[in-house]
Amino acid sequence: MLDIYYRIWVDCIKRGRLQPKNKQTWATGSLIFMSMAMSFNLVLIMILLQEYVLKNYFYKLYFSSIPDYLNNVISYILLFVLPCFIINHILIFRNKRYEKLLQIYPYYDGRLFLSYFLISMSLPIILLWVGIIFFRS
Repeated sequence: MLDIYYRIWVDCIKRGRLQPKNKQTWATGSLIFMSMAMSFNLVLIMILLQEYVLKNYFYKLYFSSIPDYLNNVISYILLFVLPCFIINHILIFRNKRYEKLLQIYPYYDGRLFLSYFLISMSLPIILLWVGIIFFRS
């Protein structure tokens, strides 16, 4: 499983480095896009796990002293984005590990990363539409 993760990362990094406008910001951009895609996947997994498997909502934060909208944004960042960001930073960027990974894994012209990103961003929306259309109660 980690092999696929590293392959996607290498594809993302090489794609980012090859873009002329990203010469200085490829690391930040790669980290943001991968963390965003991973956080969407984590949200989807947690929704499915809590709603359909366990029937119990256990992964949530609520701050009673702030408005609901701000509470939701802060909760999303702390519970979904921050863990993905930290994992990515530790496994890829700590001690410039990406340099070793770039030598090990092949480049797929950005197609592997783009596929992962698009599927990660669209799958929750597609499943929501399917749920609304076919499973209204």
